[in-house]
Amino acid sequence: MRPDSALITDLYQLTMMQAYFDHGMDDMAVFDFFVRDMPRRNFLIAAGLEQVIAFLEGLKVEPDEIDYLRGTGLFSDRFLEYLSGFRFRGEVHAMPEGTLFFSNEPILRVTAPLPQAQLVESRIINLLHLQTLIASKAARMGLAAPGKQLVDFGLRRAHGAEAGVLAARAGYIAGLDATATVQAGQLFGIPVSGTMAHSFIEAHDDEAAAFRTFATSQPENTILLIDTYDTQAGAEKVVSVARDLAERGIQIKGVRIDSGDLAQAAVQVRGILDRGGLQDVKILVSGSLDEHRLKALMDVAAPIDGYGIGTRMDTSSDDPYMDCAYKLSEYAGLARRKQSEGKATWPGRKQVFRYYEADGTLARDSLSLETDDQPGQPLLYPMMHAGTRRMVAPDLEQVRRYAQAEMGRLPDRLRALDKADPPYPVQIADPLEALAREVDARLA
Repeated sequence: MRPDSALITDLYQLTMMQAYFDHGMDDMAVFDFFVRDMPRRNFLIAAGLEQVIAFLEGLKVEPDEIDYLRGTGLFSDRFLEYLSGFRFRGEVHAMPEGTLFFSNEPILRVTAPLPQAQLVESRIINLLHLQTLIASKAARMGLAAPGKQLVDFGLRRAHGAEAGVLAARAGYIAGLDATATVQAGQLFGIPVSGTMAHSFIEAHDDEAAAFRTFATSQPENTILLIDTYDTQAGAEKVVSVARDLAERGIQIKGVRIDSGDLAQAAVQVRGILDRGGLQDVKILVSGSLDEHRLKALMDVAAPIDGYGIGTRMDTSSDDPYMDCAYKLSEYAGLARRKQSEGKATWPGRKQVFRYYEADGTLARDSLSLETDDQPGQPLLYPMMHAGTRRMVAPDLEQVRRYAQAEMGRLPDRLRALDKADPPYPVQIADPLEALAREVDARLA
């Protein structure tokens, strides 16, 4: 699989392109990416823009892909010749990664000749959906366990390798501290963190010997898994081993618990470690954790220093997909809209304007036309022109800091894990309402 392949698309994108090509439909088109509804979320975090821009910049149809398409018998030679020289030459406006947004607000707008804007739909949705979904889930983890170390453990349960690597990136944007996914460290500079598996302990005839073996091989990363057999007995062995290791200049950094009643086990292990003089040894826990379990552990003040977050974050288990869309809002100079029941869209080139309370927290958003002269802060910025990026991409640390600043602006009711009542207000401005009426009248 090539993640930059033009064939990471749906067949109907290409069959529609053939029809556009045959009938000369190549006027400028405008498409919006947005999320229709957030049934279990009070806010979302925009993520994945950098991968979208990189995809659009490098997009071309390779010779072997042309050969495959020719073999399907669906496409004319003239159209395949056109595809062989295909490049994206359009414009992109978008919310910067890390921006908070809400239902029906476009976070990305593509303006390009219709065939170009059509072809890229599927991959744009694919990239923005994944990282926005995971970043929004990860942010809830941080809200549930403020001040605790949070590490992404989710690669093995992610829906494929690319999903696991990009989930680590999205989680880091949203506030996680590190990832166990090594390639995410290589590609994005995310701190990597890891301990050991139960198999490592089981491969030794003695649990204490396993601890010593690992510590001497990883003296700067000595975090020991203590629940393979008996958690309390494992903690006692850590105390015993620590004395020997200290004489060799090796300090145990932490222990990890992966099963059982984590709150109770943490209390017991903390007592054993403290009595053994290991007050500085951290307690980390993992095992099917989500924001609700984190909050429960925080509510009982469990003596836990950090959490490994895996399956339930990388699959966004409580809300595993977003009802998102990429819809035409203008073609050939005319505003367009979908009128389907329950799926109607807003026409025209739009802008999201944000308003704040006196203390800097979010107050409301207004969805209007790009030409509307509103005093609010506009959230969509030019990112690409004529197929090339308009500015140097911010590094991931900058994106992360921006996302944390955005999170700091959340009003208290949106920080809760339960659905906020009332939800955050997104108002439809009069000019946009008027344009929708005009389009409806024209279509009627």
